[in-house]
Amino acid sequence: MIDSHCHIAGPEFADDLPAVLERARQARLAHVLVILAADDEPEIEQGTKVAGQWDAVRFSVGVHPHAAGKFASNPAEAARRVDDVMNAQPLTRGLGEIGLDYHYDFAPRDVQQQVFREQIRLAKRRRLPIVIHTREAEDDTFRILDEETASDTGGVFHCFTGDRAMAQRALDIGFHISLAGIVTFPRATELQEVARMVPLDRLLIETDSPFLAPAPFRGKRNEPAHVVRVAEMIAALRGTSPDEIGRAALANFERLFKP
Repeated sequence: MIDSHCHIAGPEFADDLPAVLERARQARLAHVLVILAADDEPEIEQGTKVAGQWDAVRFSVGVHPHAAGKFASNPAEAARRVDDVMNAQPLTRGLGEIGLDYHYDFAPRDVQQQVFREQIRLAKRRRLPIVIHTREAEDDTFRILDEETASDTGGVFHCFTGDRAMAQRALDIGFHISLAGIVTFPRATELQEVARMVPLDRLLIETDSPFLAPAPFRGKRNEPAHVVRVAEMIAALRGTSPDEIGRAALANFERLFKP
């Protein structure tokens, strides 16, 4: 198994991190991609501690669209900040999460877009895959990916919550689809259709810990070990075994992020 997206360097795990990591080991996780916010110094410092406790840990670094407003006067500074953090963290294997979030609009949309563009350009210079966050911003996300030729780097639409048509758009430009605990929710019927249609060689699984715990843990803090439940649900939807889903996700993770 792998967890292609988690936030275990956050404060939610500071008190019991060793136990969380042990449960992940017991769940047979071979790799975890820990997301670091380039503008969050405590998280960056905690990331180093996490890596020191588990050799399966790798990182992706970015400026989230919620934080884009910090760089409104100079969007290129966001990419420079990411670059600096990456230089200091040799276990970096991706750039993100980056993208657009029009649900909360914590930053002006034009600022979000420019910060997104600057980070895609950095990913291309560094030849790193990108980890995309997009919410209620599908058309602008795909337009920017096209204009910045992001298919050159590839990457993943993390915690995918779109429909089959959006999934096909992502697949058509060479990106992967990562499914999280939402796929286990009874009303997530459209997402369950996506889980059935994504080719096995483009499928990733994640927790987005500490958020979005899958059933039967819904409402509680999520953690990497719970990615097994995501694999089990996808396997049931596809009429296959969790081990097959796990093996496919592992192979895709290793090909994309080169851990």
